[in-house]
This record gives sequence, structure tokens and C-alpha cells, in this order.
Amino acid sequence: MTTPPRPLIAIPARFSATTSALRYAAEVNARALIEAVWRAGGEPAGIHPADSDVAARLARFDGVLLPGGGDLAPHRYGAADTHDAVYDVDDLQDAFDLEVARHALHSGIPLLAICRGLQVVDVALGGTLEQDMGGPDREHRHLLHPVAIQRATLLEQATGAEKALASCYHHQRTSRLGAGLTVTARAADGTVEGLELPGAPGWFTAVQWHPEDTAHEDPAQQGLFDALVRAARERR
Repeated sequence: MTTPPRPLIAIPARFSATTSALRYAAEVNARALIEAVWRAGGEPAGIHPADSDVAARLARFDGVLLPGGGDLAPHRYGAADTHDAVYDVDDLQDAFDLEVARHALHSGIPLLAICRGLQVVDVALGGTLEQDMGGPDREHRHLLHPVAIQRATLLEQATGAEKALASCYHHQRTSRLGAGLTVTARAADGTVEGLELPGAPGWFTAVQWHPEDTAHEDPAQQGLFDALVRAARERR
């Protein structure tokens, strides 16, 4: 019996100013992220951020994963000023990711959004971000902390948990929710850690943490990638 092809999961690449093995600037994605999709049975494919027809380019894919990365430009969500802590802003990256999010949500392509990806979805739907959570004493960088997950959500179904230990690396968070979004998880300090869009035409969930960091040893985190690939396979 022929093994069916793996669902093809589009992952927008991240621009990197330096990558030692490649000598010069590169387009990259975290190996842990790629391996989590592979373990789930998906075929991860990095796609080049470009000023192009996103809908046509995504037509060949079965699912989308919006990964973490640098900050969105504050003007993208109507901020007049830029906080000193904002870093790694790239206008092309922002424009591409926002269009990917809008198209995936509108067309029903299964979508998992991680860290920056959650913020991209929020902004794509008209939400805003807190540019800096208040410095080292308040930010969620290099932290493992518990998150409380709402019952009867896609996030709960994917993780199989009402509480999860989340690996976080972010200094920004959602301020105003985009149109139609609901909160599915929070940290103890009230930070929004999960978002979903009830009534969306396709499977979609977003987390502010990095499930790929611990997915190799935590079934709840791997469950997010499993759920994405399962939804992509069903859509195919």
C-alpha cells in the first residue's frame, strides 16, 4: 500500500541578518519548529516573504504555521510612537505575515500561530499590542510558566489540558483584541496566552508561547502540531 503524502504546511521564513553556517544573511525557521511539524506527520515548507499574490501561493498548501520572530512595526496597529524595546522590525516581513494571516483565516486553511504569529493575527483583525510589558521584571523571556486554558476550545482539544507549562519568550502582549477573537488561555499575571476565532471557516488557534521548545518531551505541546496537521489532512 502506498503511503499517503504528508500534508504540506507552509511556514513563512524569518529574515536573519547573520547565520554562521551560511556566511551571510539568510531566511530561517527554528529547527525545533520544523521537527515538531515533522513528528506530527506534516511536510514543513519554508516560504519566502515577498510582495506577491499570497492567495495563489498558499493554494498548494494544506495548512499554515505562523512562527515567532521580531516585533511588528507599531504603526501597523495605529501607534504613533515606537518604544525603545521594539526590535527586528522588517516591513516586508510584516506585510507578508499579515496577508498570510488574513488569507488563511478567510479561506479556511488550517492555521496555527505562535508567539509573533498570535500578535500578527490580532493586528490583522484590527487589534493592538502593548509595545513593552514593563522591562525585565515583567516580561516573559526565558520563562517556563503555567497557563490556564479555557474549556471547550480548540486549544484545550489540541493540548488535552486545562493547564499547561508554557515556554515563553516575549516582551509584548495583546492589548485590544481584534474583531471576533476570544481569549483561550492566560498567564497568572493576566497576559493573553491564547486566541481563537469562533465561527472561522477553518481550524485555527494561536498561542503566545513557544510550544516547539518542549514539544519533544511534552505531549500537550506536541498536540498543537498534531492538531494542525490533522486538520490539514482532513481539509485535503
